[in-house]
Amino acid sequence: MKNQILVFAIFIFASFSMTDQQGLSLGDDAPVFRALADDGSTWDIQNFLGEKYIVVYFYPAAMTGGCTAQACSYRDHRDDLLAAGVEVVGVSGDRVENLRLFKQAENLNFTLLSDEKGDIAKAFGVPVGDGGAIKRTIGDAEYELVRDITTRRWTFIVGKNSKIIYINDSVNAENDTEEVLDFIKNQASCL
Repeated sequence: MKNQILVFAIFIFASFSMTDQQGLSLGDDAPVFRALADDGSTWDIQNFLGEKYIVVYFYPAAMTGGCTAQACSYRDHRDDLLAAGVEVVGVSGDRVENLRLFKQAENLNFTLLSDEKGDIAKAFGVPVGDGGAIKRTIGDAEYELVRDITTRRWTFIVGKNSKIIYINDSVNAENDTEEVLDFIKNQASCL
């Protein structure tokens, strides 16, 4: 009887865990969300739905190696992205202050969103883990960058029809922007 109760308890826990992390599929409606941006303003996806391609990329932590390479690639391809009608937002569990420092340190030219509780990540089905903290020197000052959650590195593209048209759950940080641009160029050529 104890084994049956234990098996049942494990089944219930696993069911809740799987339900909590259900991912999106191609063709699904994009989750509608608002979040605090790096400048303290509220960014709302509804301001872009139906107008542009929206790249929503999740990254683990501001000012870490892979995350910096990925963000700098989006920064460096900004003109190409704009020409393709793309709005880019990076999402992490970092606090707004971390994002402001990250944007300043790397001269980033697109919006970073704070998802401190992981609600946006969960809406997209991106796995979320424990947070953490790192120390970084910016200018002459040392900062401790704290985040309450850490997301996996995933990239989504929301089409102009407000549907998910691209999902990459095994992102190569350095190649992400080029893969996104290639996909959008191929998408446009099929229309």
